[in-house]
This record gives sequence, C-alpha cells and structure tokens, in this order.
Amino acid sequence: MRFNRMLLATTLVVVALVLQVSVLARLHLPGAVPDLMLLTVLGLALVYGHTGGALVGFGAGLLADLAPPADHAAGRYALVLCVIGYLAGLVKPDSGQLRSATGPMAVVVAAALGSTLLYAGVGALVGDTAAAHVGLGSLLFTATLYDLLLAPFVVPAIMALARRAEHDPLSESSSGSGKSSEVSTGWLSAGTSLRTGSLRIGSQRGGGLRSGGGMRIKSAKARVARSGRLKGVKRL
Repeated sequence: MRFNRMLLATTLVVVALVLQVSVLARLHLPGAVPDLMLLTVLGLALVYGHTGGALVGFGAGLLADLAPPADHAAGRYALVLCVIGYLAGLVKPDSGQLRSATGPMAVVVAAALGSTLLYAGVGALVGDTAAAHVGLGSLLFTATLYDLLLAPFVVPAIMALARRAEHDPLSESSSGSGKSSEVSTGWLSAGTSLRTGSLRIGSQRGGGLRSGGGMRIKSAKARVARSGRLKGVKRL
C-alpha cells in the first residue's frame, strides 16, 4: 500500500475504534453493538480493492483485539475483518464510482451477517460460547439493523475521502507543466517553421523575378494567345 493510503486508513481506523469504544459501546443497545470498524473497513475496501481491503481489515481487527476492554482472544476479530475486507474488495466497481446505493447496502448486509457468523464460529472453536447465551438470531438481526442505519452516514464519507486521497497534486501539477511545455514547444516549432517557410517562399519568388521574369511573361502571353485561337475569340 502507498503511504497516503496507509496514513488515511490508520487515521480512519483509530477514529472509528475510539468512537466505537467510547460512544457506541456505552449506548447499551439491545443485542449487538453497532460495528463502526466494520463499516470503515468496507468503505476502504470498496475503493482499495481486495488486497488493500484485506490488509486494512487485518490491521483494524488486530487493533480492536488489543485495545481495552477486549474480552476475547487476540487475532479473532483480525481474522474476521481480514476475510470481510477481502471479500468486499472483490466487488469494487471498475470505474471507482457507485451508480446506486443498492450495491453498498447489499454489501453491508452481507458483511454484517458474515462477520457475526464468522466471529461466533471462531469463538466456538476456541471455547467462547457467549454468542450461544445471548442468542445468535438476535445478534444477527440487531447487528444487521444497526449497521444498515449507520452505513449511509459512514460508508459514502469514507469512500469519498479514500478517492480524494488517491489523487496526487504533485503528479498532477508535474503532468500539467509537462503538457504546457509541450504546447509551448509546439508553438515555437510551428512559428519557426512558418518563418523559415516564408523565407524560402520569398527567396524562391525573388529568384524567379530576377532570373526568369521575362521568360514567364512571354510564356503567359503565348498561352493566352493559344487559348484565344482554340476558343475562336477574335484578337484585336
């Protein structure tokens, strides 16, 4: 990943983690907690593609695993977000622009369901049965509902920031100066060719007038006389 991508992704992930731990987790909503980290990874994966989405997802999940008050094994959420980021990056639009909100909303629903199921499955493998006590059906419904309500305010803004960071002002200015230099070079070469061409034409005209002016006038009179005889025009 390039430096501007890494810097933007790190900043957005840290801000999302702080908001989720300090604000969303303290709302004590029924069922699951709104997953701002998941929405951040989805927004970046839809711009960076599957490789960038997997890297951002792994880093974001590992940061969430290590940040207090983490109550699960380290690497569990990193695995979940790495897989989700990779799969979300596979549906990245070729043009980089989304034509409608149907596609991103479908991605959010699939990611909310998939991340909850994958997190519960990995927890069952390591002996964590918290999802079974809370109720997996309730977790799936509330996680999808909360993420859908939060997605229109998070995913488009993150995608816009990521696309804006993709443009390098220095490269654009250098390309613009290169074009202007090419244009100026073209103008200079065109002006030089015009000046040299005019000099050549002038020299040719001058030489013709000095060397063979009389011969040209005589040949012109002969052609006029010949055309007059052919057309039957009377000569005075």
